[in-house]
Amino acid sequence: MNKFALGCGGLVAILVFIIVVCGLALMGSYNRLVGLGQSVDAQWAQVQTVYQRRADLIPNLVNTVAGAANFEKSTLTEVTNARASVGRVQLDPNKAPTDAKQLQEFQAAQGQLSNALSRLLVVAENYPQLKATENFQGLQAQLEGTENRISVERNKFNTTVQGYNVAVRSFPTNLIAGMFGFAPRPFFEASQGAQNAPTVNFNFNSPAPAASPAATAAATP
Repeated sequence: MNKFALGCGGLVAILVFIIVVCGLALMGSYNRLVGLGQSVDAQWAQVQTVYQRRADLIPNLVNTVAGAANFEKSTLTEVTNARASVGRVQLDPNKAPTDAKQLQEFQAAQGQLSNALSRLLVVAENYPQLKATENFQGLQAQLEGTENRISVERNKFNTTVQGYNVAVRSFPTNLIAGMFGFAPRPFFEASQGAQNAPTVNFNFNSPAPAASPAATAAATP
């Protein structure tokens, strides 16, 4: 009887040990997923911060450029409309999106704004007086620095998401992820044509004015 009780006690102890080990493993996997998810959200906040910095620079940039004589109004309108389009894509700045379509819409709006700003800066090359102003030079430097920072933070975001997604899809962590609703997060994708510089036509090749009849007659042998 004692041997039987001892055997049952040993079996219970083994079961308890297995349950504790499994519980600790489950807890560790869950906490790891929580930490990785928070890292993704934190990096998303950084991305949003640099995008917001660019948006905050635009009104002053547009006002400065608008003061240049005969500056292309269509270019300014394009930048203003693109900035408004970005504002219509509402995403939580503190939580990275889980819907790939939402992130694609956000990226498309930001890409449209990037193209509009690139065109504005290229067009500004045709206005030496504007380029010479201290305010424009300062804004241009800040904008270029911000664009570089956006690229850096987006790359960091993709790296962070990759680490999170690998954990979510790896066995046996994927079992824990499925139980507690840890879904893969979407990446930023390279925009189609992002490697191409914007095309600007200053109409330098427009037809020359016709010569006067007197000049034509003088030139005729």
